[in-house]
Amino acid sequence: MKITRFLAAFLLSAVSLSADSLQLNTRKQVKAVNNFVSKTEVSKWDAKKTAVVICDMWSKHWCASATRRVGEMAPRMNAVVEAARKKGCLIIHCPSGGVKLYADTPMRKLAANAPKAETKIPLKGWCHLDDKRETKLPIDDSDGGCDCLPRCSTKTKMDRHQVAIIKMEKGDAITASAEAFYLMKQRGIKNVIVMGVHTNMCVLGRPFSIRQMVYQGQNVVLMRDLTDTMYNPRMRPFVSHFRGTDLIVEHIEKFWCPTITSVDFVDGEPLRFKDDR
Repeated sequence: MKITRFLAAFLLSAVSLSADSLQLNTRKQVKAVNNFVSKTEVSKWDAKKTAVVICDMWSKHWCASATRRVGEMAPRMNAVVEAARKKGCLIIHCPSGGVKLYADTPMRKLAANAPKAETKIPLKGWCHLDDKRETKLPIDDSDGGCDCLPRCSTKTKMDRHQVAIIKMEKGDAITASAEAFYLMKQRGIKNVIVMGVHTNMCVLGRPFSIRQMVYQGQNVVLMRDLTDTMYNPRMRPFVSHFRGTDLIVEHIEKFWCPTITSVDFVDGEPLRFKDDR
């Protein structure tokens, strides 16, 4: 009887531990003799010391194709966010330019009230390409990256609300600044999962995103199937839009952080855009 009770208590403890832990299948590019090789490994993170950062998943972008792909990603992203929230991760919604739309919400106030923290490296606003750490990006996005024909006007009115499919719940935070890092410091969060758009621009450069978090010593991963680039295949290196995203993901794996997929949180296959053939 005592053995049975001990076993039951042990199993209950193990289940509890598992509920609060994340097992991530990470991928990175490792420098070899004359090139990079892909390396995968399993990382285990404490969910309660992990933040999920959702970058610029706006309801309407100036580019119609970008808006459409956000719509494709949103249902699976919401499923990942729900799973991560249940595990105990902090969810940080970052709709840049749209934060004021949520001024009176408890999620916005949660981030705004995070006390400023000292940092070893000064926090940056926009984190530009760092030629001391990385090469030039492997795609030319100098035209803005719209892949529509005819091209969309950058003057098209945008809706900077976060796409409604991705739910905001009590206990989440809303920001688009270095407040995200202050909130992490306040809660002892060292791990960051970044998802959203656009991989070659805001996902790398925003003050709450990959470059910034790496500079501040956080453990960072990109969810590579829940992101998208602004890339026009009529620009260098003249590959498909989706191959352009792959190239940026590989760039991040080489110079910034590993990547994972949504399969680490929800069943099924990694998301694949319907036009990605």
